[in-house]
Amino acid sequence: MAQARTNPWLVLLVLTTGFFMIMLDTTIVNVAIPAMSTGLNTTLDQILWVLNAYILVYAVLLITAGRLGDLYGQRNLFALGLLIFTIASALCGISQNPTQLIGARILQGVGGALLTPQTLAILTSIFPPERRGAAFGIWGGVAGLATLAGPTVGGAIITYIDWRWIFYINVPIGIAALIATFLIIPDLRPGRHHGWDVIGIIIATSGLFAIVFGLIEGQRYSWGQIESYPITIPEVLGAGAVLMVVFIIWERFQTEPLVPLSLFADRNFAVANWIAAAISFGMLSMFLPFTIYLQSARGFSALAAGLTLAPMSLTSMLTAPFAGRFADRIGGKYILIAGIILFTIGMGTIALVAGPDSTWINFLLPAVVAGLGIGMTFAPMTTVAMRNISPRVAGSASAVLNTIRQLGAAIGSAVVGAMLQNQLATTLHDQAVSHASSLPAAFRNQFVAAFSNVSSKGFEIGAGESGTRLPSNLPPSVAHQLAVIAHEVFVSAYIDAMKATFILPILLLVLTAMTTLLIKRRPRAAVQQQALEEVRAATG
Repeated sequence: MAQARTNPWLVLLVLTTGFFMIMLDTTIVNVAIPAMSTGLNTTLDQILWVLNAYILVYAVLLITAGRLGDLYGQRNLFALGLLIFTIASALCGISQNPTQLIGARILQGVGGALLTPQTLAILTSIFPPERRGAAFGIWGGVAGLATLAGPTVGGAIITYIDWRWIFYINVPIGIAALIATFLIIPDLRPGRHHGWDVIGIIIATSGLFAIVFGLIEGQRYSWGQIESYPITIPEVLGAGAVLMVVFIIWERFQTEPLVPLSLFADRNFAVANWIAAAISFGMLSMFLPFTIYLQSARGFSALAAGLTLAPMSLTSMLTAPFAGRFADRIGGKYILIAGIILFTIGMGTIALVAGPDSTWINFLLPAVVAGLGIGMTFAPMTTVAMRNISPRVAGSASAVLNTIRQLGAAIGSAVVGAMLQNQLATTLHDQAVSHASSLPAAFRNQFVAAFSNVSSKGFEIGAGESGTRLPSNLPPSVAHQLAVIAHEVFVSAYIDAMKATFILPILLLVLTAMTTLLIKRRPRAAVQQQALEEVRAATG
């Protein structure tokens, strides 16, 4: 047992098991929204909060949770987060109405936030700097796999079992991981007692809540006033930004800050945080419209859509450990550049080949290329960020990295939602005008008007744009012709809009690839020393 407790690779296995559940639940619920809405007889606004409540609580509490790990031990916080998340998963499964489900999802977010920062902090403590790349490679592979596997796993569970099992499946895994936590993970404690920055926690939590809430709910309120409240989404975002500036100023004068600003004095940590935000922005900006395309424009089932992305997941999972190992040997700089470029090429090609008749085979090679890119990105990025971080502040550093990554995802989701809606307003009108010439003259104006007015009534991505808003009381033959052409209009318009939304994340990723040139490489002497140690280890 003592040997098991000191084996870092067993520790890594337990940590990644818990982390995989947390990351999986950020995406698996997406494909379950229609089934949950039907099963609980709820509105779209309520069911969207099942997704958003988790993301909101998770992102807001990460920094505080990281500091708690530094204070009371990372293993203890990891175990507490795992326990809360497992109990919350069971509560999600037995929920009988949307209020119960949203409440359980909030509890899941608390558990996920407590657990996540501890994973990197523990890895930083138990692996020496020259060996962290391989460990971070596996950690990064799990992060990428969980993000991409959500639609596939969720689609299979919903298709063959029931939506409640996307939560129930966490319970036995969580119990096993919790037992293994106390058997395998060492209880690492800081060398001295840290203080409590209570005011910093309040300011940071309030500021992050305002920013994440504004980004998530902005599209719902058309970036204007929040229902009957005398406040607008831009004001909420502005207040959040001001609070975060106040937080930074406050932290500069604290002897025991919640977030040691000295972390950003390390150029590699600062650059890696930008890369983390940009990658998350790019992934969410492209995955969301592409997933909608597969199900709404091409008519794929949730399972088929997930399987179309499966080659990306598998390639990423297989590549990440090797990328982490090479990052140990040669540094992460050029691996990161190659990874970001490959991911950009892969997703750009996916947008290029997406058409009204595309099949999964058309996306196979681009998905593999994008998967290679993701696998070569997460591990080196984490290695670069955490290589020079002291174990004493590893929890805070991990929390900052994960928080900024979540903010990048939230911003990407909000931006792509706004861009997609704006593009659809234009492309639906243009395609309706183009296709109207094949209709009898008496129906052309009504047909165009039906699609031109969609933006003011709200979009229904899918069948809603293929006929439900078209003129009623039509002769059967004309109604059928209109329905066929309306579907063609929606498919063509959506594809055009999706391709337009890909431009921004692709440009951002190209810029990010160039930003990696700012990373400082390890001194050659350190690399030579590591190679010498590896030779000595191999020769006994």
